[in-house]
Amino acid sequence: MKKRLTPQQEFEIMKLVLDKFLWIGFFLIVFGLYKMLEKGITDGAYYMLAGIIVLFLFLYIIVKEYEVIAR
Repeated sequence: MKKRLTPQQEFEIMKLVLDKFLWIGFFLIVFGLYKMLEKGITDGAYYMLAGIIVLFLFLYIIVKEYEVIAR
């Protein structure tokens, strides 16, 4: 038998998961900046692009979740 989560419990779990997306995206952007300074623009740009994609994914998930809550 499955237990249902309360809205507060769902929100706490969502915060934990989305926090990881935010940290990973930020880390990739900072690492890309480090690589740009160390080796060259091209090497670091790929890491920064990956970080930007992760952060846009984070943004999409948050907007989608708020649309569900708003209805």
